[in-house]
Amino acid sequence: MTSKEWWRPDSHAARRPALLARARLLAGLRDFFAARGFIEVETPALQISPGMEPHIGALAVELAEPFGAARRRLHLHTSPEFAMKKLLAAGEGRIFQIAHCWRDGERSALHHPEFTMLEWYRANEGTAALMADCAALLAAACWAVDTHALKHAGRECNPFAKPERVTVAEAFALHCGIDLFAVIDNRIALAAEARRLGAHVGDSDTWEDIFHRLMLERIEPKLGAGAPTILHDYPLALATNAAPNVADPRTADRFELYVCGVELANGCAELADVAEQRRRFAADAALRQRLYGTERPVDEDFLEALAAMPPASGIALGFDRLVMLATGAERIDDVLWAPVAGAGQASETG
Repeated sequence: MTSKEWWRPDSHAARRPALLARARLLAGLRDFFAARGFIEVETPALQISPGMEPHIGALAVELAEPFGAARRRLHLHTSPEFAMKKLLAAGEGRIFQIAHCWRDGERSALHHPEFTMLEWYRANEGTAALMADCAALLAAACWAVDTHALKHAGRECNPFAKPERVTVAEAFALHCGIDLFAVIDNRIALAAEARRLGAHVGDSDTWEDIFHRLMLERIEPKLGAGAPTILHDYPLALATNAAPNVADPRTADRFELYVCGVELANGCAELADVAEQRRRFAADAALRQRLYGTERPVDEDFLEALAAMPPASGIALGFDRLVMLATGAERIDDVLWAPVAGAGQASETG
């Protein structure tokens, strides 16, 4: 199916079982969080900053205020993270949101320019609670759609099995034969190891680029087979908005959930150090400017709220991907009620 054909009755009929499962799963997740004392929140998609990650594309819009005021440039959020953390600062404790998000330049079997993110936060609780949430949520999701296995690309995972926990360093040692901490921030050393494995290394590739290529090609396909995998303790250089790991300052208190080789969720203990967050934003902005020649505004209101935010952990899960896994769908378009129009679908006039 192409996104151009989604509305045709025969195409819709073929997709309808997965779409009905999506609706049941959505209702089941709301029950799941309500039973655990979470409040469902809604935050604006229009934000001052869509997020500062240099490799995530965003969509900008212009907002016209009434009475002839100057137009303002805003962005569609790539995640509801900043607004939800402001709610933590306001005093909320357990919150979740099922939000539409937008990312520019993303369209593949697992990516879509507009997608649905399930994001939840726990104030005064750590990542262990989020990991437990993930295990329980996978089971609840399968009960909601009456399946006993999660499936993708010929792989199968038991959602009721206890998740396997593997550190990032352990995964690199096991699947790549690389001592990750021996090559931390050493591009030349990591590039040499990557070439030894037959991975392509470009002249302009950064240490992070090489790391992610090895993750994508050598490690991710092996994760979440049979049982879910929680990959944790990422190098501090890849902390994004995560706090440092108290047990090992070389790492961040961050983890990702994998099922059938698919990255499903990304969680962490939230960074609450305003000075460090500002430093990371500046580093991301410099990298974005160097690589893409573009800039993004910093949400100063978010940084002010961060100073008032209690210790917290949070996680974002790709809801569409969860539907794919629960229904065995191969492409994200197959579990969307109405996919975004693809290339070549603009009408011709004149």
